[in-house]
Amino acid sequence: MLVEFRIKNFHSLRDEQVFSLVASKDKTLQDTNTLTTGISAAPLLLRSAAVYGANASGKSNLIKALQYMRGVVAESATVIQPGQSFAVQPFRLDAQSANQPSEFEITFLLDGVRYQYGFAMTAQRIVSEHLLVYKAFKPQRWFTRQFDADISKDVYDFGPGLKGPKNVWEGATRPNSLFLSMAVQLNSEALRPVFDWFINHLIIFNEQAQLNPQISIQKLKQDEGRKEICNFLSAADISIANIDVETRKVPGQAVHFDLVAGKTEVRTEEVEEHRLRFHHVTEQERAIFDLSDESNGTRNLLFLAGPVLDILSKGLTLVIDELDTSLHTLLVRKLVRLFHCPDINTGGAQLIFTTHDTSLLDAPDLLRRDQIWFVEKNRDQASSLVALSEFSPRKNEALERGYLMGRYGGVPFLSPTLGKKH
Repeated sequence: MLVEFRIKNFHSLRDEQVFSLVASKDKTLQDTNTLTTGISAAPLLLRSAAVYGANASGKSNLIKALQYMRGVVAESATVIQPGQSFAVQPFRLDAQSANQPSEFEITFLLDGVRYQYGFAMTAQRIVSEHLLVYKAFKPQRWFTRQFDADISKDVYDFGPGLKGPKNVWEGATRPNSLFLSMAVQLNSEALRPVFDWFINHLIIFNEQAQLNPQISIQKLKQDEGRKEICNFLSAADISIANIDVETRKVPGQAVHFDLVAGKTEVRTEEVEEHRLRFHHVTEQERAIFDLSDESNGTRNLLFLAGPVLDILSKGLTLVIDELDTSLHTLLVRKLVRLFHCPDINTGGAQLIFTTHDTSLLDAPDLLRRDQIWFVEKNRDQASSLVALSEFSPRKNEALERGYLMGRYGGVPFLSPTLGKKH
């Protein structure tokens, strides 16, 4: 479960921004919208959070920062080659920030243990890295790594909690790779849970990692999975009784995007082609439709159904940029409520999403004040992130109206001359 994410000097996020899923002391919707952790430092975590902001405010950069951190963990030891630079972009609208490292830190819970891991990096190298592990109230510092420019060398400090051939892992770690990633590559069982959390527990969908239909299609090939997806669509008031999948292999091309290096490669390879057949049933008639006959909303919901059902069953963290794209507001509410339902979300799954759908702000019993965040840019074009709870709105306050009036920030400033003829 994600506890907190800190980011500094990445794209428009110049100053340190803190995105927290630690629930406030507000008891509103506590039984449905929060998770009990059993940890005194963060006894309750939020099951979901919505991030609002104007176009180009920087809300998507928050998702990209989390995605970039995940990419460096996944690829720095294997994909990135010796001497290769990173495609990291600091805040470029002031000279000081442009020459400073980008900083990332994440705190998460896994099997009752709290991990706090972070690193700082330039395009050329990792300049610092650290891991704190909370198996009790006091943290164990498993390792720190700091680049010393005077001797042009990384200086490591290891704590007793980290077991294994640390000197071997240190010696194998290149300037442009993470110690965490390299140690796991060299079979560190102690660090593998941290690495695996990024790879297997953090799921991100945005313009750089678009929703993969294959997850839902593979579920549709199994009787139980097909039943789950059809029930999911029926609950959204879509009259699909059954879905057939016909599969064949054809020559094609696959696009591979290297997030860390910023490169895209198109490869020719044999790919599977799937034909979906939708069985619609009403009181008067039955009919079979192809995928092209279905609306964009139905297609998006179908391809989202597989990952969401998988995430709910495994207790993963799902991050989506622009959740409301091609989804009706009632479908968005239905999706959010799935994560809030303790009977369905039994594994502690979380949903984090950006949206422009202001109607969610006043939707009955949907979101607590601490689940709503706003992003806006200042005059320097630097983005800031703030939770609605920091504005201390009244219990009966019309949040949508207040937001659109600019009371909480995160809305575009429209010039009075906009649209006038000259």
